[in-house]
Amino acid sequence: MDADRRQRLEATTRWEPAEVEGRIFEAWIEGGAFHPAAEGTSEQNFSIAIPPPNVTGVLHMGHALNGTVQDALTRMNRMRGRNALWILGTDHAGIGTQTVVEKELRAEGGSRHELGRDAFVRRVWEWRESYGPRIVEQYKRLGASMDYERERFTLDDAYVRAVYRVFVALHEKGYIYRDNYMVNWDPGSRSAISDLEVVNEEVTDALYAIDYPIEGGAEALTVATVRPETMLADTAVAVHPDDERHRGLVGGHCVLPLVGRRLPIIADRHVDPEFGTGALKITPGHDPNDFEIGRAHGLEEIVVIGEDGRMNAAAGEGFEGLSTAEARAAVVEALRADGALRGEEPHVHSVPFSERSGERIEPLISLQWFCRMDELAGPAIEAVESDRVRIVPESYKRVYLDWMRNIRPWCISRQLWWGHRLPVFYGPDGEQVVAESTELAREAARERGIDPGALRQETDVLDTWFSSALWPFATLGWPDDDRLLRAFYPTSFLTTAREIIFLWVARMVMMGIEFAGDIPFRDVYVHPVIQAADGRRMSKSLGTGIDPLDEIDVHGADALRFGLLAMSSTQDVRYSADRVRQGRDLANKMWNASRLILLNTQAAQEQAPAPVGPGLAAEQAPARVAPGLASRPDRVEDRWIVSRLQRTIGSVTESIEEYDFAHATLGFYSFFWSELCDWYLEIVKPRLYEGDRDAASTLLHVLGEVLALAHPFMPFVTEEIWGYLAGEDRDALAVSAFPTPDPARIDPEAEARVGAEIELVRRVRRWRDLVGIAPGGVLAARAAGDAPSELVARLARLDLDAPAGEPLATFGALEILPSEEIDAERAAARIAERRAALEAEVERAERKLADRGFVAKAPTEVVEAERHKLGRYRDELGELGR
Repeated sequence: MDADRRQRLEATTRWEPAEVEGRIFEAWIEGGAFHPAAEGTSEQNFSIAIPPPNVTGVLHMGHALNGTVQDALTRMNRMRGRNALWILGTDHAGIGTQTVVEKELRAEGGSRHELGRDAFVRRVWEWRESYGPRIVEQYKRLGASMDYERERFTLDDAYVRAVYRVFVALHEKGYIYRDNYMVNWDPGSRSAISDLEVVNEEVTDALYAIDYPIEGGAEALTVATVRPETMLADTAVAVHPDDERHRGLVGGHCVLPLVGRRLPIIADRHVDPEFGTGALKITPGHDPNDFEIGRAHGLEEIVVIGEDGRMNAAAGEGFEGLSTAEARAAVVEALRADGALRGEEPHVHSVPFSERSGERIEPLISLQWFCRMDELAGPAIEAVESDRVRIVPESYKRVYLDWMRNIRPWCISRQLWWGHRLPVFYGPDGEQVVAESTELAREAARERGIDPGALRQETDVLDTWFSSALWPFATLGWPDDDRLLRAFYPTSFLTTAREIIFLWVARMVMMGIEFAGDIPFRDVYVHPVIQAADGRRMSKSLGTGIDPLDEIDVHGADALRFGLLAMSSTQDVRYSADRVRQGRDLANKMWNASRLILLNTQAAQEQAPAPVGPGLAAEQAPARVAPGLASRPDRVEDRWIVSRLQRTIGSVTESIEEYDFAHATLGFYSFFWSELCDWYLEIVKPRLYEGDRDAASTLLHVLGEVLALAHPFMPFVTEEIWGYLAGEDRDALAVSAFPTPDPARIDPEAEARVGAEIELVRRVRRWRDLVGIAPGGVLAARAAGDAPSELVARLARLDLDAPAGEPLATFGALEILPSEEIDAERAAARIAERRAALEAEVERAERKLADRGFVAKAPTEVVEAERHKLGRYRDELGELGR
């Protein structure tokens, strides 16, 4: 380390991320660390395709967790010598982006219809150019090591070509077709929307009981409904075939009140006999379940609600033009006047609303484009059943398979202007031409004798999820035989949220197998949802949102990354500000411990070799700059820390590979903070200050290894420290070797010996604290057997040459004797008080664990924590009793 660098290190007494992170990130970019060559095979390489954030998006905690997981894996594999590509890109987010721009237009007093389609699309492109890069820049703040030179967009020219190639191929196979079918209709956006864009909310409505007169008799069949306005479109009444109350009516007819339509009474097992009277009005035009029942029984499909959310002409005189709410009131009043309203009562039920417009979803039968999924689903089911695609946690494998085995046609058309306009063209007499481009459509039209000049393109665009389904291979150059595709497909890993397993993950598996010829990824990790600290969802509108960029501003990116990984699990987790602060404190501890080591090992640094990282061949691995240990250390404490390091490298690596990021980060934290800093550094400080070469070499070796081990989840602080350790002329830590455990350096004997000494020091220190000994006070002590080591005497502050006396406390062979430092009477009182408190805690914990109800019903981790506390209380009580 030269004089200038040493001076800077001496002057910087705290880790200041805001002053360092931007500079480090720019150095990574300039060095090309994130831009791998397109060479090798996907088995040799490592790749991840980022779940593309919407161009409308800003970084939220879900992005931050997802991004940190991907970055940790990418960095670790890059350091292992693999060609590592993290594919960057954004999604055009059809309905979301169009909604944002339309809102801007309304604020200006205009609308998209006034602009016209072409001008509106240009306006959206302008908006995208201004705001689209925002989230990419925010990912950089997180430290994301994506390939920024290969950024993709789902509407860039090459991607559009891939989308149209897939559409045409599926159409030629007969999978894509046009039909009238039930869809989620959003009156606010005037478009069909996907299930993901539907939010279900609990609503209290009135449940109305309505009498439908039975044909040929004086009796009536009473049905229950929360939507009486839709009864105008009823085409049947259904009962359960095993319902004794109504079995005799099946095959007969009843009369629809207000309308007079003759309705068949049918039997169907979809009917819940426990709901209402057990008789269900069937409205195929306005209810998804009724639609399925209607298709099964060949019922007429009447639609009385239009795409604008108002009643249409089919609703009849007196109702046409009314909103659904107005029509409901009018129908109820008319039923009451006719004496057909039997009663009403409050009813709480789940109602779907559009996430975008906020309008209540209208299930409508609409002429849409669909994709039949049965043929595509088979290979995708096999891929997951056989674990060629492995889903973690495994519980989501069952969720995936259950949905795939009951897959339904996919509505792929949307009534929007922003997106991939369907490559379908219509001739003057309604002829259909499907082609990848306008030019190809015109050629096909000529061949079929259709006037190419009269062709008009379909106005609908594709569902955003259609283009997203191609993401893993289209971003790598498909349909061309691209070198990038050959090098990195299939990708290695995908991390995703559970709510899009069907909408995105399953569809990528289907499309990848069908078009790229192989699965799109090998592992799928379903990450937890980060909730607000009180358990509610994070939301700006609820006041529960926490901006990850604010956390980065306050604590640094490493702190946020550590905190998110440490709080992650297989279940949803509440956001923990304490975990982020723990990450901040760890980064500062790493900085200060490294300063202590680096500023006191100058001579050893100058002579340190630079071997290749353990377990890697020189021609394949990044270089290890940290000094190696040429031989087995002589001192037991040196062998102990090196042995503990090997075990930590092994356990942290295993946890990362199993996607158990909480144990990986917290395991590292425990080693660095406790074993390395609290114990080993304190043990060797005298040797270090005396210039002991072995202590310095051991510390430099351990420091280099822990920096590399922590780099995947704390890249900034580790890279900055690495610069002082390795020197400016060496490779960045980001492209240096990841450590591997060396079994030959695991020393059980050293671990047992030093571990026992540390535990003895801990016990003495707890006793000192309990009886109120001043921190600097030296206690008189003697050994009944083998004398404790110099290490124990120094760290526990003991005088082993004290005169004889009656022991006040005994720790194995070690006895604490009376001395001026100890007020014996006060010590006895404090011990008695602590003993009573521990006995009470032991009794409470034993009583709680004896409660079978608690053990059976409480979460496993809660029960285990209680058992751990009981063991700890008993151990401490045992110490006091000796």
